[in-house]
Amino acid sequence: MLHKKIESILPLVQKPARYTGGELNSVVKDKNNVDIRFAFCFPDTYEIGMSHLGLKILYGLINSKENYWCERVFAPDNDMEEVMRKNNIPLFGLESHDSLKDFDAVGFTLQYELSFSNVLNMLDLAGIPIKSEDRGDSLSDNPIVVAGGPCVVNPEPLADFIDCFQIGEGEEMMIDFLDLLNEYKKKNASRKEFLIAASHIDGIYVPSLYSVEYNEDGTIKQYTANDGAPSVINKRVVADLDNIYYPENFVVPFVEVVHDRVVHEIFRGCIRGCRFCQAGFWYRPIREKSVDTISKQSQKIACETGYDELSLCSLSSSDYTKITELLESLLSWTTPQKINVALPSLRIDNFSDELREKLALVRRSGLTFAAEAGTQRLRNVINKNITEEEILGTCRKAFEGGWTAVKLYFMIGLPTETKEDVIGINELCQKVVEEFYSNPNKPKGKTVSVSAGVSSFVPKPCTPFQWEPQDSREEITAKQQLLKETVTSKKITFRFHTTDQIFLEAIFARGDRKLCKVIETAWKNGCTFDSWDDKFKYDVWMEAFKECGIDTAFYANRRRSYDEVLPWDHINSGISKEFLVKENEKAKKAETSKHCREQCNACGSNKLNGGKCDALSKNMVH
Repeated sequence: MLHKKIESILPLVQKPARYTGGELNSVVKDKNNVDIRFAFCFPDTYEIGMSHLGLKILYGLINSKENYWCERVFAPDNDMEEVMRKNNIPLFGLESHDSLKDFDAVGFTLQYELSFSNVLNMLDLAGIPIKSEDRGDSLSDNPIVVAGGPCVVNPEPLADFIDCFQIGEGEEMMIDFLDLLNEYKKKNASRKEFLIAASHIDGIYVPSLYSVEYNEDGTIKQYTANDGAPSVINKRVVADLDNIYYPENFVVPFVEVVHDRVVHEIFRGCIRGCRFCQAGFWYRPIREKSVDTISKQSQKIACETGYDELSLCSLSSSDYTKITELLESLLSWTTPQKINVALPSLRIDNFSDELREKLALVRRSGLTFAAEAGTQRLRNVINKNITEEEILGTCRKAFEGGWTAVKLYFMIGLPTETKEDVIGINELCQKVVEEFYSNPNKPKGKTVSVSAGVSSFVPKPCTPFQWEPQDSREEITAKQQLLKETVTSKKITFRFHTTDQIFLEAIFARGDRKLCKVIETAWKNGCTFDSWDDKFKYDVWMEAFKECGIDTAFYANRRRSYDEVLPWDHINSGISKEFLVKENEKAKKAETSKHCREQCNACGSNKLNGGKCDALSKNMVH
């Protein structure tokens, strides 16, 4: 019946193919022959969600189990939501078109903080109570609501709405979770019994089992674990990427998505230690896939999907130890099949002549490098470990190789930043332009284009800058204006991130449970799709903070002391507090730390991996 109702409304909305299902390689099972139904929910549109590698991995993994069935769910766009609510159509899984209420568990991936309001909206659209405490006593009353992804490094702003969080990597944890749910479902256990049992799975955090006490100044006094739950939740780490599940095919979307290609993860973690970067620390320790595994798996996926582009996925593709050998292996079969190989996330200091020559064999597009700061002093503060000469030398090699477009990423609002640092961004871009025109081997008869993407610094948990304040909106705006005023060359273009959204992101990134009320209030007042510029309602959010008596500056613009209890202190990322403090102090002195292949800096992440880290040959536990 629901399927017919959905079909009847599709002609009324834009891009109905977002909601039909039935794509190549999608999985349909007989619901009467499975024990557990799981809905993988991406809290944004189909085009963005279908580009997410984690969805592809877990969708394939769960469906590889005969008795489990995973379906995909995406946030309906505003036009679809309006029609759904008008016709009393609940949010549904794409494969079956059944209501999410019919599922045993509903899982959200939290890729960015500005998706939080969409989580509430999707639960409400599904007819599932948005608060955990309202979902009944029995497992049959409502699905278990689970969440994972990088934002769960600090899960507290969603603590009231999520039954349990999966902290860390999901390939093994997800199956442990579903196996337990299957066991407790069969014995008609209560939700509370299941959640208590789930809290003992390594990596599972059940917020309802933890109470929070606050000091008079609003800071946290302590967290207390109840009902036998562990006092600290360890991030789950997959030890061996060669022998962990990776899908042999991907669902091929009906409509064009953001990343419409084969994507293959070549390694996890980062050797660099940039002090602002949450991902660089959160995904440690370093684990590489073998060349043979990557090549064989990629070829299989390309064959099953028909894509003509393969993108290598990692935080830093050129930091893969055998990148040249890997490219040779991939090109041996992609070239005759006319499949393009994309190598995103290149590092300035290892863009070698050999790598340039290999890249010249694939489809040439603009090169992107992350300089992050315009002056050497500030690059040292953030531990970027690149010099101006390395930046210009890399651009020189690119120009000699035939490239004419270079994109550079920068940040403003970094700790210790001065006016000179801001002006330095344009000065560096101008030097890149001059490098092109002074190069005798540049492409003849062509001009250069330097595009500078400028984002604002957001202090994030699990980084050495987690204690630092964010610049006020007024300070960020002033710095953006200063940078605009310094530009004199038409060869340079700047693109800025909006200050209002960055401000909200900073609040959520380091927020505590008090923000649950704010998120609920803002959502009830119409806030959804906050990461979309045309849908973001800054004034509504600020009114919600005011209504809930929350001082935004307390979360975004306040410096924390090292001894303050932080909302994520009971989540063990593997990165030790001692290491983060040491790196913060070195930043204040503009001192750098060597990257992990030159020297182990004893971050502690390998303790969650049995002492192993592929960054060094000596796998000592630090």
